Amino acid sequence: MNSWHNEFMHEYHRQRIVEEIEQLRLERLALKSHVYHPRFFERTMFKFANWMISTGKQLRKRYEVPAVNCNKPQTERFAN
Repeated sequence: MNSWHNEFMHEYHRQRIVEEIEQLRLERLALKSHVYHPRFFERTMFKFANWMISTGKQLRKRYEVPAVNCNKPQTERFAN
């Protein structure tokens, strides 16, 4: 009966070691695969870039489209 107990304890310890190794492997994997969270500077630059793009689109609508659609020639001079 003593040998059976030794074999049982040996298997129990082996299983516990395998579980600990698996837990360590999962912890390392979790550390390597952290999710990207932009900080204040990155968020600000992203918003600024989007603002510049939208402003550029608005300016193109305002100045380029009317110039293309204008059929009559310009008769007045603004600078003398």
